[in-house]
Amino acid sequence: MRIHIATDHAGLEFSQFLQNHLAEAGHEVIDHGPVEYDALDDYPAFCINAAAAVAADQAAGVQALGIVFGGSGNGEQIAANKVAGIRAALVWSLSTAELARQHNDANVISIGARQHTLEEAVSFIDAFIAEPFSGDERHVRRIAQLAEYETTGDIAGKGVDKY
Repeated sequence: MRIHIATDHAGLEFSQFLQNHLAEAGHEVIDHGPVEYDALDDYPAFCINAAAAVAADQAAGVQALGIVFGGSGNGEQIAANKVAGIRAALVWSLSTAELARQHNDANVISIGARQHTLEEAVSFIDAFIAEPFSGDERHVRRIAQLAEYETTGDIAGKGVDKY
C-alpha cells in the first residue's frame, strides 16, 4: 500500500521513524514534509499535500492511505479534511484507529505527536492500516451523505439548514 505522510516540526521525529517502520513492512512511503526541523514551520501545506495525494491515488485506483502528525493532531486533521474526498480522523487509541476504518472508511489519520509515545503511535498506525472498512449499509449511507454535502452543500431529504 502507498502511505502518504506529513507533519510539522512537532512530529518530525515520529515521521522519520515511521517512514522506516512502514517501508520495512512493505509499504511505499511518500513524505510530504517537512524535511528538516523548523520550529516556525506551518503544517497546512504539508498535510493538504499528503491528503491531496491520497485522494488522487484513490481516484486512480491506487491503494493509499495518509498519516499526518502535529503536536495535538487537531490542526493537521482539519487541514487534511479540507481536501475533497478525504475523511481524516483524529486517533488517540487502538479503538479509534480501528473504528476510523471500520465505520468511517477514513483514508487519513491524524496523531498528536506530543500526546503519545512512539510505540503507541506505531500501534495506532498499524491497526489503522490493517483494519478494513466494514461495508455495513449504515456506514456506507453515512459516508455517501458526507460526500453529497461536500459536493452539493446539502443532504437530500435530511434537513440540512442553509446559513
